[in-house]
Amino acid sequence: MSRSIQRRTLLTAAALTVTAAAVTAPPAASAAARVTPARVSTAYELPGDRVYPEGIAADPRTGRLYVGSYTTGAVYRTTPGRRTAEVFLPAGADGRATANGLKVDRAGRLWVTDSTSGVDVYDLRTRTLLARFDVPGDAPRFVNDLAITPDGSAYLTDSVREVIYRVTPAELAQATAHGGRSVLTTAYDLGGVLAPHPSGTFTLNGIVAADHYLLTVDMTAGALYRVDLATGRIRQVTLSGGDLVNGDGLERVGGTLWAALNVTNTISRWRLSGDGTAARLEHSVTDASLQIPTTLVRRNGRTLVVRSQFDKGGPMGPGTPETPFTVAYVDGI
Repeated sequence: MSRSIQRRTLLTAAALTVTAAAVTAPPAASAAARVTPARVSTAYELPGDRVYPEGIAADPRTGRLYVGSYTTGAVYRTTPGRRTAEVFLPAGADGRATANGLKVDRAGRLWVTDSTSGVDVYDLRTRTLLARFDVPGDAPRFVNDLAITPDGSAYLTDSVREVIYRVTPAELAQATAHGGRSVLTTAYDLGGVLAPHPSGTFTLNGIVAADHYLLTVDMTAGALYRVDLATGRIRQVTLSGGDLVNGDGLERVGGTLWAALNVTNTISRWRLSGDGTAARLEHSVTDASLQIPTTLVRRNGRTLVVRSQFDKGGPMGPGTPETPFTVAYVDGI
């Protein structure tokens, strides 16, 4: 598959056009929801002046964090007791242009999506590339985020093709045993259920997994969708108290869902119904110091948020970023 600079430039331009068009006010709060200023502090610093971080993952075994760079494809790792993260995978590692969604599975493997390519899978202990799954065909694509279900399968959103890809444990084992290269397969096509929008619009973004279903956000329409893993049924989640316009990364712990709303500098918290078919806005924080939050993760009862600064000399516009780039603690949400 071609990974030309021209293709990456066109896809990035499309992303920025849609993002700019999607800018709205933060979601309106219902009487039951609270909106307060964020309590933001720096948790970790990322070395380098062109990092523009996008994804984050926590190792469920060690608690270490892994953060990906949208502009270079590098991956950083935090160390307990140290404020500054270290480079875990260097810029351009294994030909990767971007590092968007990241997840660590229970077997100690790091999954890293590349928006124009697919997903790379690494052994955390040795930093060895175990397998790469490429997006099929030459049509435009933007592989964005991923989630891992309890059975070990990985599900990845494509923001342009409006599909969710799947990599099963058996497919990963086969790829690893036969040269480490394979092709992504489409598990679910949401093109027929998403709200009408112009061709090429960025839609599916963040995704999380529960025992029996997936939740994924349409960042342009501000809608949330539930995908039943047993039946394949796709339905729109009923949202009350607000919406998810500009919804980027998601995080779920039990019946609580968190969302990063990037260009509005907002983190929102939602209460899910028992079956995941409805969600009620409980609380949100909006603060410019969130610096275009792209995703978040919960660790030890605290919320850690990636501050991308995409609007300061990055993929969203001119300017100069504040360095070092950081991951923030956002308390009270």
